[in-house]
Amino acid sequence: MAWGIKAVQQQRVEFAVRAQAGEPMAELCREFQISRPTGYLWRQRYEQGGLEGVAESSRRPHSSPQRTAVGIEQHIVELRRQRPDWGARKLQVLLRGEGIALPRITVHRVLLRHGLVREEQRQRPARQRFEREQPNQLWQMDFKSPKGWEQAVGPLSVLDDHSRYAIALQGTWTTRTEAVRERLEAAFWSCGVPEAMLMDHGTPWWNPGAPSGWTQLQVWLMKQGIECLFSGIRHPQTQGKVERFHGTLEMARRRRGLPVAELRQSWLDEFRYEYNYVRPHEALGMQTPATRWRVSERKYDPHPPAWQYPEGAEVKRLGSQGELHLAGRRWDVSQALATEWVQLVRVQQRVLVYYYSSLLREFDLAAQRSTAVERWAQPGMCKGSPDNGV
Repeated sequence: MAWGIKAVQQQRVEFAVRAQAGEPMAELCREFQISRPTGYLWRQRYEQGGLEGVAESSRRPHSSPQRTAVGIEQHIVELRRQRPDWGARKLQVLLRGEGIALPRITVHRVLLRHGLVREEQRQRPARQRFEREQPNQLWQMDFKSPKGWEQAVGPLSVLDDHSRYAIALQGTWTTRTEAVRERLEAAFWSCGVPEAMLMDHGTPWWNPGAPSGWTQLQVWLMKQGIECLFSGIRHPQTQGKVERFHGTLEMARRRRGLPVAELRQSWLDEFRYEYNYVRPHEALGMQTPATRWRVSERKYDPHPPAWQYPEGAEVKRLGSQGELHLAGRRWDVSQALATEWVQLVRVQQRVLVYYYSSLLREFDLAAQRSTAVERWAQPGMCKGSPDNGV
């Protein structure tokens, strides 16, 4: 089965569509693990506002009648400047001693509004370590920092989440799609294909210029039946294992030094072998990653079969620019999906566009408006994990 991102927004749309189709509300709520009042609310929001109506938007009210009084807010700012190493929790205690009772989150928001929260304090600390139960359920992929490598980008790393086995460590020295795909294809041939891959919002697996980030590399991965997951923005802990691997690689670079440019891939190959088969790993009970990893049973297919949409589904082929002609006008979908087949699901005057099982866009024919699905993975979007620690 091929996958895509099914974020909260898409789940709510799917619930609303099925509810409007007449499926029993009680059964739907059990399947989606929500209460019936929440189910009716999702359906109502979609009926009234479409895709934007069910978006996971900010809960901040349009007006703030109970916003912290100006005098108290300025007092919080002054306390922070007197004690710059104190966070919201400590300031809350200090305020309480002065007879000012405020929730910690209120104090934190005041600090945020005044730019008094350092970047490292914005990240929620890991609450637990997390790993997939079996090898090849999830691979993490990222480029190392170029610092010290005398190249535009550092080596490309692919790490198995369960075993920490380094699937690939390649000096592509570029983020071009062709170079990354070539390296991944070699890894798929030798190691098999994972169930899912976790990446950040970087080139070439994410397009910051596209509303939903689709790229040709992601489409290629999906055709191999790989679920594409994306880390939380400014939340490197989501990819904690590959970040930790890069820390080990950086320490080796500093202490051992690098050979001349022509020999650096050989140096990386030797490091990868040592990391996988020789170096004991504390998180693995001092075992090596190779003792916990095995080749994936899912084999690479350079010519995968076409995705089969449900029987009777309305299917259209996108144009050479990723566009769709519908109801007498052109609708842009995604250049990364040029000439691909998509499924259309009509809900009254709205049309939902799916590629494989991923919701791409909603076209509101009455309002002549197109809405893209934002696929920003929240910190902790790794199947029940609060984050993906090392």
